[in-house]
Amino acid sequence: MDKLVITIARSYGSGGRTLGKMLAAELNLKYYDQELLRLASDASGISESLFGQVDERIKNTSLFRISKSLYKGEVIPPESDDFVSDDNLFNYQAKIIKELAQEESCVIIGRCADYVLKERKDVLRLFFYAPLEECIERERNLSGGSDKDIIKKIQRIDKKRSEYYKYYTGKDWNDARNYDFCLNTASMSYEQLVEVVKSYIETYHQTKSK
Repeated sequence: MDKLVITIARSYGSGGRTLGKMLAAELNLKYYDQELLRLASDASGISESLFGQVDERIKNTSLFRISKSLYKGEVIPPESDDFVSDDNLFNYQAKIIKELAQEESCVIIGRCADYVLKERKDVLRLFFYAPLEECIERERNLSGGSDKDIIKKIQRIDKKRSEYYKYYTGKDWNDARNYDFCLNTASMSYEQLVEVVKSYIETYHQTKSK
């Protein structure tokens, strides 16, 4: 397989993280999710715990600052007062994402990777979603809890992911136009879903090679 970087955005309860892991294993690709925080910490010297506090969410800020916060591809130097700002923590994660995409084929989960890598031609941008009922069932089987509490959790997490994406990209997280392929994960097993994505990747490569 030619070099390929797969980015995955996913609604909570869609099974996107599990699918990403299975897809990476099936295609023999490196898989990056939480490890991005450690790599960004190593590169910047900033505590990994700080990266964890703002991972895929924004805090203590306003969406009205979007025009100033849009990712521009630069990191803030250590001598700046803003070196450990939330925006610079994102910048360092983006820096790592760009370096990984340059070096190897891989699967990258979340963190606006589709936008960070928007200039690259070897990136396939996926979005996984599912109806609320399906997300509730997955979360119930995974963690338990009442449907009422599960619905609140799903809505809270998806809201944070949507705000995070809007804050750094200026775009709507669930807009299909941001992605190459959007897949409803309901009514299929993980194995079947992986085969669907693999089939799309084959078609994608054939189209690219023409």
